[in-house]
Amino acid sequence: MAQPNHDLMTGTAAAGDVLGTYLRSQATAFLRALRLHEESAVGGAGPAEEGDATRGLRGAARRIASSLTTFRGVAESSWADGLRGELVWLSSTLADEHAYAARLSRLMEALHRLSGASDVPAPRGGAQSLTVGSARAGALLERRLTLARTRAHSATLSALGSSRFHALADAVAVLASEVPLDPVAARGRVEDVLVPLAEVARTRVDSAVEALPPRHSPYAAQDDGAWHEVRRLLRVHRYAREALGGEVARLAAAGEALDRHRDASEAAAATATAARTPRIAPTTAYALGVLHADQRHAVEAARHAFASLTPLHPLPS
Repeated sequence: MAQPNHDLMTGTAAAGDVLGTYLRSQATAFLRALRLHEESAVGGAGPAEEGDATRGLRGAARRIASSLTTFRGVAESSWADGLRGELVWLSSTLADEHAYAARLSRLMEALHRLSGASDVPAPRGGAQSLTVGSARAGALLERRLTLARTRAHSATLSALGSSRFHALADAVAVLASEVPLDPVAARGRVEDVLVPLAEVARTRVDSAVEALPPRHSPYAAQDDGAWHEVRRLLRVHRYAREALGGEVARLAAAGEALDRHRDASEAAAATATAARTPRIAPTTAYALGVLHADQRHAVEAARHAFASLTPLHPLPS
């Protein structure tokens, strides 16, 4: 059974005041990132500046949406449900382009490293086969992932220019100054209203962690979904603690391990898909097989790193 938190904000503060302050701060962060994104588009800023602005938009959108999920009973429900849905749509749309670009970069770096590794057994064709196969595998992956990234970029531009996005931005601008709250729940004390709701998010992630396969079980791709669900629930829990002033360093470190797990597992899946391309050369298939094994090892390393950070909520000494 999960132990209650003792480091969340408690006292006489009103739930509406605390939640409203957090939501307004995240709405302000969203608008700041949007302004930077617009300025970078007009001024022709580089990919780094544009990437920072996009990450700022995604981060603020996730935090607002997550808070509206966890603390739904404190906000005006119909407003919260509508805004949350739009923020999830935006965050998901913005994430795709970055994901494809990062996956391609990861796989190209891994291929370069593996083609020069002395401890990788060479196939029957000789020691140069991995080098030749790596070049062909890299070209295949680059074609596939660049196409996917281009499509995601077009989807992002379409989304940011749509009336749907402008309506969302207007709603967030209103949120930066006024948070629609349930008048009864908002007057309650934080420890009576918000803390129990945050505990529900905590219990959910703890249960999902307990349901994961045993620590030393061999890698199985079918387990990835359970790990991704832990990652999602952990983020919801971390944002709830963040909103209430709780300590989140350990949760953030665990989340980073699960981010690495997600990246490696999706890179392995992309490699496996590429390997199923009809009529590829044996050396290309071999290089993709070595790359797939490398990413599977990275998945296992991320799982071990996460395991080293559990339990996520050690009992106070």
